Amino acid sequence: MTIGDISPKKERKSRRSKHVVDEKAPLLPKRQDEAGGYDEFNGASFTGAVFNLSTTIVGAGIMALPATMKVLGLILGIAMIVFMAFLTDASIEFLLRFSRAGKSTSYGGLMGDAFGKYGRIFLQVCVLVNNIGVLIVYMIIIGDVLSGTSSSGVHHAGVLEGWLGEHWWNGRTFVLIVTTLGIFSPLACFKRIDSLRFTSALSVALAVVFLVITVGIAIIKLISGTVMMPRLLPDVTDLTSFWKLFTTVPVLVTAYICHYNVHSIDNELEDSTQIRPVVRTALALCSTVYIMTSFFGFLLFGDATMDDVLANFDTNLGIPYSSLLNDAVRVSYAAHLMLVFPIVFYPLRLNMDGLLFPYSRPLAQSNTRFACITAGLIAVIFLGANFIPSIWDAFQFTGATAAVCLGFIFPAAVTLRNHHFIATKKDKMLALFMIVLAVFSNAVAIYSDAYALFKKNSGAGPRA
Repeated sequence: MTIGDISPKKERKSRRSKHVVDEKAPLLPKRQDEAGGYDEFNGASFTGAVFNLSTTIVGAGIMALPATMKVLGLILGIAMIVFMAFLTDASIEFLLRFSRAGKSTSYGGLMGDAFGKYGRIFLQVCVLVNNIGVLIVYMIIIGDVLSGTSSSGVHHAGVLEGWLGEHWWNGRTFVLIVTTLGIFSPLACFKRIDSLRFTSALSVALAVVFLVITVGIAIIKLISGTVMMPRLLPDVTDLTSFWKLFTTVPVLVTAYICHYNVHSIDNELEDSTQIRPVVRTALALCSTVYIMTSFFGFLLFGDATMDDVLANFDTNLGIPYSSLLNDAVRVSYAAHLMLVFPIVFYPLRLNMDGLLFPYSRPLAQSNTRFACITAGLIAVIFLGANFIPSIWDAFQFTGATAAVCLGFIFPAAVTLRNHHFIATKKDKMLALFMIVLAVFSNAVAIYSDAYALFKKNSGAGPRA
């Protein structure tokens, strides 16, 4: 599994020199030779790479962060966001360093180099579980925002229903069909991740729009004296409240998961030495958005902050043009998720192809295989979002586990495996800490979700 000479002394400046690829790896550089028609592509820019990686990071998880502030308090909550950013940077550095040492051009290739065929397959399965679950959740949120949803017999009107009234053409299924055919499918047909740089930039801009509106509302209400400064430290009064602190760990651990796209972005960079600055710039940008969203979201809603802060924008905010601002927040966030979709879909398709056709030629060179896998995955996601809409609990069990494997357990395991004898003692200690944190967060997530589900079911028992 080689791809030219990637030793530090001979770090190439242009990716046009790549000519040997590992066809077994799931996340391959999809650049064909001149006969394939890609010779005009000179490599991705630094800015485009930052936007693509930032869009991979900032998804639906941002809406859960204000609720972590409610539990942890501002000081501890913000400290944990910053800490997780540094830990993510370290885990990605492990991936890149060991990939260089083993001359691997993909996450799957790295896992295959360290643990053989079964390591690569395990990685591919985790990407499938995580990304399919994430994309179904994205589509469900988009449907809820635009067409509304019903829960416990109560109907929450969507934006389109509020604007235009209830009609068949703004119902959930039809809206998702139009969104899938008009937005998801065209954007999913790009064969290079760099082709999504403009939609990624727009996606980040929409996340900033949501943030600016939230900050503006919070400042107006703070000046008018209708909101109080939020709690700085956690409110721990008994064992139950102490245990609740740890339920925020899975949200924070998975907030920065982007590892499955790092190799794809690295492979397309015009200057391969820029990948570390790209990663750090993206993490700094996303950390800033996370901190500001958490701070001002918690400041705005206080102890009434819901697990998904987007749900708080369904009520009167107590300021002029409240309804308009609510709609602006929800529409901008739904549009943001629409543009995140293709970035998360890209590695999903590559890993599905690597799992089903490990010995075939690169996916970008087979239009038939590319089209079939793309159409099949989009159909599965669409059906999942329409026919099993109450999937939050199920994907908290599967998605959270797969996500922490991708983000921390696998990079740490590669470091401890130390197949090329380049890990230092400090590296191994940090890798061991990552595994302990990941396993602990999984245990907390599974326990808390199972307990909540059991309590819900026991409360809905037979009536007299």
